[in-house]
Amino acid sequence: MRRLATIKDIAKALGISVATVSRALRDAYDVSPQTRQRVLEKAQELHYKPNFNATGLVKSSTHRIGVIIPAITNYYFSTVITGIQEVAQSKGYNIILYITNDSPELEKKIVYDLSLSSLDGLLACVSSPSDACKHFQELIDDGLPVVFFDRVPEKISISKVMQDDYNGAYQAVNHLTEMGYQKIAHITGPKGVFLTENRLRGYKDALRDHQLDFDSDWVVYSGFSQQDGEADIEQLLTENNKRPDAIFAVNDRKAIGAMVALKRKNIRIGAEVGVIGFTNDPICEIISPTLSTVAEPAYEIGRKSCELLLTHIKKVNFAGEEVVLSGALIVRESTSRI
Repeated sequence: MRRLATIKDIAKALGISVATVSRALRDAYDVSPQTRQRVLEKAQELHYKPNFNATGLVKSSTHRIGVIIPAITNYYFSTVITGIQEVAQSKGYNIILYITNDSPELEKKIVYDLSLSSLDGLLACVSSPSDACKHFQELIDDGLPVVFFDRVPEKISISKVMQDDYNGAYQAVNHLTEMGYQKIAHITGPKGVFLTENRLRGYKDALRDHQLDFDSDWVVYSGFSQQDGEADIEQLLTENNKRPDAIFAVNDRKAIGAMVALKRKNIRIGAEVGVIGFTNDPICEIISPTLSTVAEPAYEIGRKSCELLLTHIKKVNFAGEEVVLSGALIVRESTSRI
């Protein structure tokens, strides 16, 4: 475990007293704005993190687990949180949620502002690309137990719990081909996200195995929201001379956005353009036509990731595990040509 910077280090680097540093960090009235700014800049440079729970030389258990997620207002993440919460509470732990709003910048700020002594461990679903997760690696190097779930960084070796993104995508595209669709577009997430790349691989391999051409113009990268799905369809139908006859969306929210955009253009869903998503959000059965999808084991992902984190907390030398849980194809009206 690396030695963490203290207020003594900041004081020594700036040539001022420890008391002045302490007052500056607390934004006390008797510290000039110039001095406070110097202290804050040096604290950031040294990666200083306040120890809010320090009561002595030994850090005792806080029985608190941090959970970093991109959003909480959709079915998938609320279900994951339910699984996490049940395991945590059964073992006497409370959870603290941090919401990134799918922003890599906000995610980094949250991670850098974490007090290592205020948490026993961290569960994280990342918003940053796989090659830009240094902030999480620094937490791990500092000794904080971390487990990633759902969207995970490819290059960090630690426990991860995921759904089977590749095979789920393959099933979705295979189903579209079985229903007679041959011009299949893919509206996906941001480039560089491990989940995005795995589902893209499943999509491409399914096309190849059915002797269908891959057209890079029919792959649209953007965010994960319904609005992104609507914008993706506008882009597909505006920029291409030929129209796809099916849409595989990286998640249900984007699939619903695609359906909204198609309806706006009076394109019949299923009969003219098939649509399939990935999640199995309850809204799939409410909208018309109902949405075909690949169901994700969100609750099980939450439970398993929390169980793994608690094991990491108790066993310092516990080797990381990579757990991949299978999804299930659910066929509904949006992929029926009748």
